Amino acid sequence: MATWSGILAELNEYIKAGKPPSFDAIRRKYLVAAHKHTGRNIILYATKFTQPGGDVPPGLITIVDEDLQGFMEVVHGLKGEKLDLILHSPGGSPTAAESIVAYLRSKFTDIRVIVPQLAMSAATMIACAADRIVMGKHSFLGPIDTQFNLPSPLGARMVPCQAILDQFELAKRECADPTKLGGWMPILPQYGPDLLIQCQNALDLSSDLVEDWLKSYMFAGMRGGAKRAKDVSTWLSNHANFKSHNRHLSRDTLASKGLVIDHLEDDQKEQDLFLSIFHASTHTLTGTQAVKIIENHLGKAFIKMQAIPISGTPVVPVVQPADEPKPKKKRKQQSKKKKKTSR
Repeated sequence: MATWSGILAELNEYIKAGKPPSFDAIRRKYLVAAHKHTGRNIILYATKFTQPGGDVPPGLITIVDEDLQGFMEVVHGLKGEKLDLILHSPGGSPTAAESIVAYLRSKFTDIRVIVPQLAMSAATMIACAADRIVMGKHSFLGPIDTQFNLPSPLGARMVPCQAILDQFELAKRECADPTKLGGWMPILPQYGPDLLIQCQNALDLSSDLVEDWLKSYMFAGMRGGAKRAKDVSTWLSNHANFKSHNRHLSRDTLASKGLVIDHLEDDQKEQDLFLSIFHASTHTLTGTQAVKIIENHLGKAFIKMQAIPISGTPVVPVVQPADEPKPKKKRKQQSKKKKKTSR
């Protein structure tokens, strides 16, 4: 397997030859190899959310409506009804995820989602629309409880919808005691006229979408599939089960709840190829201004770049041999002034 350091060594070969590192060539080499091994279409969707290097606006790395255009670009020209979607994303808009799922499902009848590291929130929702999910020991999904971006005196904050509803219920109980009302006065103005309804609708939407997708695809034809779909979607959307929206859910935990999980290690060749693609994408996202990559095995790509150069973006490090001779310093030749002789 080309590990992270193995991909780095490949990039350094370009630099040693006096050429710029070809991030695209290396990444696409492994995408082609994966397609040849599996015989399935391959699409990579990866964003810069686990790589260091600059403050990237959330809209550039999360799942948004623009991503559908990217998927349209990379699906064009693909043949066959089988797809492997390599997914690395922090999540984003549930409605954008809904449009992506609807489009991919109109094109492919057999979809595997491969999670090389993290597919959180709305990305977890997309994974639940697959026929099966392929995960390694190092792979994780996350809860699908929706969050809202709320203003506060300290700036905007991402707050789980369920936490907003629970806090309001707590406020109603405590405000019945006049001695506690003063402590709630700075908090209560944040609850607009429609905030609670929006929170409940958002939670219901995520849960309903995942329930419908599980019932239609992963659990289709299974005995008790409808109940299993309901149980899984309810579990994933309940913030109280996880205490944090960023909770990492392992493949064993997910399988114990009924999701169809394949182990990445079961096919060593596939593991090597999929992880090589992932490592190559992380180098691209670290060493270039790319912040989102949507790409297929044919070399067609829809790559989102950050328009403003990121200050301090890491470049590909160059490993030089320890015994490489250091260049000799040139001696400065001082011009000798001719002495004037007096007569």
